[in-house]
Amino acid sequence: MAKWISSRELRRYWLEKREIALLDVRGEGPYADCHPLFAVSVPISEIEEKLPPLVPRLSAPIVVYDDGEGYVERAATRISALGYSSVAILEGGLAAYYRVGEVYRDVNVPSKAFGELVEAIRHTPSLPAKDVKEIIDTRDDVVVVDARRFEEYNTMSIPRGRSCPGGELVYRIHDAAPSPETLVIVNCAGRTRSIIGTQSLINAGVPNKVLALRNGTIGWTLEGLEVDRGKTERLPEPSEDARSRAFENADRWAKNVGVLIISSEQLARFRNEAETRTLYTFDVRDPREYSRGSPAGFVSAPGGQLVQAVDEWVGVRGARIVLYDDDGIRARMTASWLLQMGWDVYVLNENAEMPGTPPMPQAPRIRLPANAAVTVADYKTRGDMAVFDLARSPAYRKGHIPGAYYASGPELVRDLKAVPGTGPILLTSPNGVVAAANVAHARLAVSREIHYLSGGTTAWEQAGNTLETETRWLSVPKDVYKRPYEGIDNAQANMQSYIDWELQLVAQLANDGVAGFHVVR
Repeated sequence: MAKWISSRELRRYWLEKREIALLDVRGEGPYADCHPLFAVSVPISEIEEKLPPLVPRLSAPIVVYDDGEGYVERAATRISALGYSSVAILEGGLAAYYRVGEVYRDVNVPSKAFGELVEAIRHTPSLPAKDVKEIIDTRDDVVVVDARRFEEYNTMSIPRGRSCPGGELVYRIHDAAPSPETLVIVNCAGRTRSIIGTQSLINAGVPNKVLALRNGTIGWTLEGLEVDRGKTERLPEPSEDARSRAFENADRWAKNVGVLIISSEQLARFRNEAETRTLYTFDVRDPREYSRGSPAGFVSAPGGQLVQAVDEWVGVRGARIVLYDDDGIRARMTASWLLQMGWDVYVLNENAEMPGTPPMPQAPRIRLPANAAVTVADYKTRGDMAVFDLARSPAYRKGHIPGAYYASGPELVRDLKAVPGTGPILLTSPNGVVAAANVAHARLAVSREIHYLSGGTTAWEQAGNTLETETRWLSVPKDVYKRPYEGIDNAQANMQSYIDWELQLVAQLANDGVAGFHVVR
């Protein structure tokens, strides 16, 4: 049986820099409405798929909470069934935490709050959209770099912008702006990545004047300015001379911050300690480089996105992190930010002998119900099964098995009880894992034959079958937070509200007192 932990005790873990993972087991929508600073979103229906990479050590302390929905006992049971040995429930849930600590809205809050703190401490220079537009229209010696992921840049960008995700900026800027007289403008969708990108170049000592587009494409759009769509321009790979300059700059700044460079032998020691100290190992290069090969055991986490959304890769606050790249530039710059965010982070020496296959820590036990699997061929033969899709609602909208209903994972049982009929039910999800993991709970509450589609909707597609986009909602789709800084159809009021929210994060951090951030000057 899971134990209980108070909110004050939980906060002491953060203040004392001890390892702990705080899991919000509601859907992402409610999580984005309100959660503690270091909470990580792991919806109860997705525990078996999402938790293992976020919390790789089975003995790491885990705390789960909800807001009175009744998920926590079931979540603790499912987490323990995976082999995790230290699972606790937050006493009183979110409401009790609210009485002793700040709660935040949106997602990736630690990174965004840190970005605001950086701007406040370092006075990161920026210009409003109208001034940037005038510069772009009237000056030739300007380089505009978009610090988001390429996919976001491709969706929409400002004129003359070229893609250069934030972790690549110091690595690639010298050839893009060879004259020190060239003005460099860094933009993102909102604020964080343009602030961090601009400050990265300033920290690295590039000779150019560097400015952030204030409030990113949101600010651009709110001013009524037009964006480009479908652009594909990227900053190129750096020349040897540019790479050498970038390394000197990154190494000097990393030393100033206190980044430690480790050998293969030190990495091996960390790996041997991974059963008692949580370890994450990340390759921070461009994903295209990662796909061509990486040291064993390193997970792709592009540097700019890792800083922007560290909670999407790292679930255990207080854990140890080792970064790798093959030139030493991007890992040093990424580590310099993570260290200031309070992480225990190291860089594997780029000249180190690449480690072999690492020792494998004990892995979570994911047991799928074998007697519940139905193949694509079996489903097509039977023809009597009602299909319910547990994919996130955007994936469901994009395409699903013809006739399938969207079903909320956390509220699956409640909503299945409302389905008329007595015939068999087939659960599916993108790869089938989430569907399989929820069969047992559904069977306990619904007296109908329940199966899952082996291989999920992906297997359906791979068998040559088509998907449809007509929607059928068994559940209200509140599983995903619609980010007001992504896409092209956001309401202006939501965009302005988001900017206003970001601007007050520094005050929230000060009132909360648990962040552990320290911005180096």
